[in-house]
Amino acid sequence: MLGWLRPFMGKLWAAPAKGLLRLGVHPNAVTIIGTIGVVFGACFFFPRGGINLFWGVLFITFFVVTDMLDGTMARLSGKASRLGAYLDSTLDRVADAAIFGALVWTFRETSPSTSMAALLCLTLGSFVPYARARAEGLGIDAKGGIAERSDRLVIGLVATAFVGLGLPLWVLTWVLYLLAAAAAITVVQRTMVVVRENRKDHRLDAATR
Repeated sequence: MLGWLRPFMGKLWAAPAKGLLRLGVHPNAVTIIGTIGVVFGACFFFPRGGINLFWGVLFITFFVVTDMLDGTMARLSGKASRLGAYLDSTLDRVADAAIFGALVWTFRETSPSTSMAALLCLTLGSFVPYARARAEGLGIDAKGGIAERSDRLVIGLVATAFVGLGLPLWVLTWVLYLLAAAAAITVVQRTMVVVRENRKDHRLDAATR
């Protein structure tokens, strides 16, 4: 859904990416530092509740943007590698687990329904990249869907920030439930891509017999 912003964001991060490269910073280092920042921000701020939810989102957002920055650095420097792609994908899962896991922990006693919604976001959200990776392992391009990682992350963090600023907690609860449902639908959409490709293969096999 937010994929159309990628070309614009790539241009936006070109200048800071070039600056870091001139300083000798490796793109993989930016990926790792960004993940550490997200994990720290989620685990330190979110459990404190209240206005700390807002400050936590600001802190996390600063490091989340490195997800675009490291990719820009890799393209500009020609240092894109299989290791970089592996780290980027794997550490994205770590960051997501920290954010939604911290929300599970934060509301486990005060609002079990919010905690459950965050847990569903964590579990169902993890299936989205798995579905794409498994499809790609079969030679099928199954990206896309109504709620990619960036969509779920932005919406979830915005809702968390506004609750930290005073909106009622049920806003976050329902947003998380909706994001969990969107993640499930996205998995189904990617699965249907594989189903369609599998049917094409069967038709091709039948035509060549």
